[in-house]
Amino acid sequence: ENSEWVAERAFEGELAPANDSALGLGFAMRNQFRSASDEERLAVLNAHPDLAGKLAKAKLLSKESTKEQKGAGLDVLSEQELEKFTELNNAYKEKFGFTVIIEVKDFDKKAILDNFQQRLEKSKEEEFTTACLQVERIAQIRIEGILG
Repeated sequence: ENSEWVAERAFEGELAPANDSALGLGFAMRNQFRSASDEERLAVLNAHPDLAGKLAKAKLLSKESTKEQKGAGLDVLSEQELEKFTELNNAYKEKFGFTVIIEVKDFDKKAILDNFQQRLEKSKEEEFTTACLQVERIAQIRIEGILG
């Protein structure tokens, strides 16, 4: 999500045969992401759009985010659901200082909201770790979508 540096470092830092499959490329990128500074990883978290947020309404999400959020039904929210997502997005950012990251591919709106609310109960350290793991999961799904 607008964080090309991870792929660039994976390309520069790994042996070519390790990158010849979706799994290998995902592993190389995960290694680079995990070895990055907290500030760099925080920038990746904040590069992701809010769930059902302003960018989605204005149709300014990346192609991948649009597809993922649509697949979870976040493109057809009632006014009440949209208000709830906005409230949770704001509370999350206020508490943790970064955007919530939830790999939405396998969830519906209710499950996403439940997950969102559970994660608001975590500590900042726990949630930073969870959000980073979600970024890695999203990246792997996207790589598999490109490479099969």
